[in-house]
Amino acid sequence: MKTEEFRDPKVPGALRYKRVLLKLSGEAFAPASGFGLDFDVAERIAREIAEVHALGVEMSVVVGGGNILRGAAAAERGMDRPTADYMGMLATVINGLALKDALDRQGVATRVQTAIWMQEIAEPYIRGRALRHLEKGRVVIFAAGVGSPYFSTDTPAALRALEVGADAILMGKRVEGVYDDDPRANADATFLPELTYMQVLERDLKVMDATAIAMCKDHGIPIHVFNLLEPGNVKRVVQGEKLGTIVASTEGGGS
Repeated sequence: MKTEEFRDPKVPGALRYKRVLLKLSGEAFAPASGFGLDFDVAERIAREIAEVHALGVEMSVVVGGGNILRGAAAAERGMDRPTADYMGMLATVINGLALKDALDRQGVATRVQTAIWMQEIAEPYIRGRALRHLEKGRVVIFAAGVGSPYFSTDTPAALRALEVGADAILMGKRVEGVYDDDPRANADATFLPELTYMQVLERDLKVMDATAIAMCKDHGIPIHVFNLLEPGNVKRVVQGEKLGTIVASTEGGGS
């Protein structure tokens, strides 16, 4: 599936991306305090997804769990790293189930697939089944990372996007896009609307981890970073509005 098939700037509302993977950090689910799960936030995210789903966009989602527990942070405090990472994977399942519930209440058929077997609450990740769900118009939420420790949720986002043939990875952030420094700490940080994968790696910009960026580079899948807090932005991105930052093989968003 090629992105160009759906891009027509002359047609209002034309889709730039027809099948996408939305990457949500655990931070996206957190209340203002920065820790825990805000059900109102999950409901707002679900409305954003439902709005895009109604356009006919096939959507999958990878969720993080840092609002509940970060494996790397727990390991720094002395916990065994694999144990800490498995706990972090379980945190992503909590967020995934909360998002599924919110989407169900929006009338959107949704399935949660996990990389760790837990058949009582979710399906195991099976690529063919995930593709079938997308073809049938269901939203698929991928949780529990890749099922192995030492990986952030950026890696499964890149991996699942490639496996399901997504046109792009949409990275919902709490800032407008990618900057050369943290704009929340540095008021002089410069916004970067277009980047290549190599620029991200060479400048160590915090878009995704290096493994995920390398995977996207090798397979030419664009990464679109945007502000998730602005209502309607997910829809604007898939319809081709110029906002946020695009990371691709060449400047200008080409792949």
